[in-house]
Amino acid sequence: MPVLQWLTRNEDLKTAKKAAYRLLRELPELGAGDKDSGNMVVQGDNLEALKALLPFYAGQVKCIYIDPPYNTGSAFEHYDDNLEHTIWLSMMYPRLELLKQFLREDGAIFIQLDDNEQAYTKVVCDEIFGRNNFITNIVWQKRTSPDNRLRLGSAQDYILVYTKKEGGDKKFNQSRIKDFKNPDNDPRGPWASTDCTAQAGHGTKEQFYVL
Repeated sequence: MPVLQWLTRNEDLKTAKKAAYRLLRELPELGAGDKDSGNMVVQGDNLEALKALLPFYAGQVKCIYIDPPYNTGSAFEHYDDNLEHTIWLSMMYPRLELLKQFLREDGAIFIQLDDNEQAYTKVVCDEIFGRNNFITNIVWQKRTSPDNRLRLGSAQDYILVYTKKEGGDKKFNQSRIKDFKNPDNDPRGPWASTDCTAQAGHGTKEQFYVL
C-alpha cells in the first residue's frame, strides 16, 4: 500500500510509543455536575492527555470526533494554525495512532478538515486504520454565499470516517435492518424511503438500500 512520506516520518512513527504516561490531577474547584457521570475536560497537550487516558479507556470508545487545526494560516489564541506541512503531519500521525487504540471493535472516528490537509490525512488514515476500514468522506456545505475575497472559493469541509475493524459499517447496517423492508421484491434487497421535500423542494422520494 502506498504511504505518505515527509521529512521526519521515521521519527514520527515512534512518537506515540515514546510519549510518557502521565497522571491526571483532578481540580475539584473547576468541577461541575455529577462527579460519577464519567465526563471529563482535560487541559494540557493533547498527545500527553491521550496517553494519560489510554489505560482507562483503551478499546472502549464507540465514537470519536476530532476537529484538528486546518492549517490555513489563521490566527488563533490557543493554537498555531500556520504550521509547516511536515510539522503538521508530525503532530497528527501519533495522535491518530493513539485515537485508534481508544476505539471499540465496532467504533468509528470522524475527522473534520478542509482542502488544505484532507487529501494527505486520507492517505495517513489509510495507513493507520486500514484502507478497507474507510467508510466515506462526508462533504459538508459550510457556506451558501460566495467568498468575495477569492476568485473561486471553497464552500465545503470534509469529514473522513473510518472504523477500527473491517466491516464495521456492515455491523451498523445489520443493527438497522428492522428499519428496511422489501414490499415490491426489489432485487437489490430491503429498502427504506425518505421524504426529500425539504431538500429538493418537491415531494419526490429517495430510496436507501441495505448494503
